[in-house]
Amino acid sequence: MKLKKTLKITAGILVFLTLPSLLFFGYLYIRYDEDLPVGSNPEQADVLAHKMLNALDYEAFQNTNYIEWLFKRRRFYKWQKDKQTCVVNWKDYKVDINLRDYALSKVYIHNFSVEGEIAKELIDKAVKYFNNDSFWLVAPYKVFDEGTKRSIVTQEDGSQALMITYTSGGTTPGDTYLWHLDDTGKPTSFQMWVSTLPIGGLEASWTDWTTTDSGANLPTFHKLLFLGIELNEVKGKQ
Repeated sequence: MKLKKTLKITAGILVFLTLPSLLFFGYLYIRYDEDLPVGSNPEQADVLAHKMLNALDYEAFQNTNYIEWLFKRRRFYKWQKDKQTCVVNWKDYKVDINLRDYALSKVYIHNFSVEGEIAKELIDKAVKYFNNDSFWLVAPYKVFDEGTKRSIVTQEDGSQALMITYTSGGTTPGDTYLWHLDDTGKPTSFQMWVSTLPIGGLEASWTDWTTTDSGANLPTFHKLLFLGIELNEVKGKQ
């Protein structure tokens, strides 16, 4: 009898915990999920992509050799773009990633150098962190990266949005983003169809910009549904 009672209590707790979550997810799915739109006119898309880069001063970004930022107050980055290295700090770990050759990266725990399988696992984790967290910082500048496809999606109001699909590279190739731009070409938001999210078409803002010492325009905050993605201590230098 005690076992039966325990199972009933456990089942009740599981239902109590999971049912609201399932209902909430169902609401979000019905409310926000969108099919991936069909893009066209790749030549016109390239023109729109260049307009976006011009609005953000792409040349200033290209001349920015050093960028640092704090992602969601969890991970701190020091990215030496010209040397293709990035130091990632989180918890008690520090990984100095060699972006040309991950095997040459260096790993530290409590400032002590480590090697072997533990180092490899931490390098893999740091690379995934970097790919994700840097994308939230510099995604507009990656529209002409190798392996990208660009197309135009005409919105209901007649405006044009820029669709970018990453066919290779990064941690999750195949992801697609639909950029919404203002009249000058500057991004205001994008919608995402990505493998890490079960709902397609979720929209995140790109409105809270800062101009770094190098002249590069970088974001400091994104609003995603009722959540906020903070990028603090954003700095850029030549």
